[in-house]
Amino acid sequence: MYVRVGITCYPTYGGSGIVATELGLELANRGHEVHFISYANPIRLDPGIPRIRYHEVEVSNYPLFQYPPYSLALASRMAEVALQYSLDLLHVHYAIPHSISALLARQMLARHHRRLPFITTLHGTDITLVGNDRSYFPITKFSIEESDGVTAISDYLRTTTLDVFGAVGEIRVIKNFVNCEMYQPDPERRRASGYAPKGEKVLMHLSNFRPVKRIFDCLRILKEVRLVVPAHLLMIGDGPDRAPAENFARELGVEEHVTFLGKQGHVERLIPLAHVLLQPSELESFGLAALEAMACGVPPVATRVGGVPELVTDGVDGFLEAPGDVPAHAARVISLLTDDALRARMSGAARHTAETRFCTSLVIPEYERYYEEVCGRWTASA
Repeated sequence: MYVRVGITCYPTYGGSGIVATELGLELANRGHEVHFISYANPIRLDPGIPRIRYHEVEVSNYPLFQYPPYSLALASRMAEVALQYSLDLLHVHYAIPHSISALLARQMLARHHRRLPFITTLHGTDITLVGNDRSYFPITKFSIEESDGVTAISDYLRTTTLDVFGAVGEIRVIKNFVNCEMYQPDPERRRASGYAPKGEKVLMHLSNFRPVKRIFDCLRILKEVRLVVPAHLLMIGDGPDRAPAENFARELGVEEHVTFLGKQGHVERLIPLAHVLLQPSELESFGLAALEAMACGVPPVATRVGGVPELVTDGVDGFLEAPGDVPAHAARVISLLTDDALRARMSGAARHTAETRFCTSLVIPEYERYYEEVCGRWTASA
């Protein structure tokens, strides 16, 4: 089934926006027509890609409004794009406010005798943080119940959503994915890297630098690792904890061994430089950075939280430890950096996991089938 789909996400550096963007790219590569509708161009969306269009949502700052009404402007833009390009459905990522905007757009188009179902994909903090807030609980629950289809990126998130909101209808689990042709091991790139000119081992962290990511633990781990192994840490991303982390690196005396790279649009070129990925998060609904690293043959040392155990098998394709246990994380990193056979074995297993369970060729068809199912259900009920 060929579809014309409108995708809305937060275009900033975070898992939900990355997944939505990568999904749109993969759908376009498979012949579908994709329209991104958001207030900014998603960070990983390069312009000029065939069958992809971007539609900016402009929000006016009238003195009457203390806060710009983005959700209303988004709903209007969704309806405009749907009418102009005859969209078959909307697919929104992150429940609030995107699903409410999609609901309004659906109602607006009903007056034009146009059918516009929408699917909501839950990514994690829209449920565990925003949805649990008393101010947003009722409308988050309502938005899920009113969606024509709901997906979650892990079994953990599906269970959590049902625990938090009760019976809200079917939630289809479609896990995150990675383009295994784009994300690949590249030993030559690692050897040619200028980030470790003295032959240091390269550690890497990739996130949006929010407190839940525990990026200060990355620096603590680095300090302990360097007592045994020369290592350099690459910190990719940006967010509220970046400046404090840079200060903390100076306090720990490791600032010369850390490079903060900021936001990067092509992390597939950087991840293969690493020997180990650090993911010390307090909570992860899936762990997309870990999956991208695994596809590049980089074993993750991560936390045993949320949906991460659905991705990483402890001791096989990575290591899992408790959040905040810096000595345990550091010990796992040291074992990987000092035992070439262990790292080679885990690197191969990590790549195998990505190839056999999470490649786009396996997961994107699940979305295509779900689109067809939701559109068919909507047509049958009309």
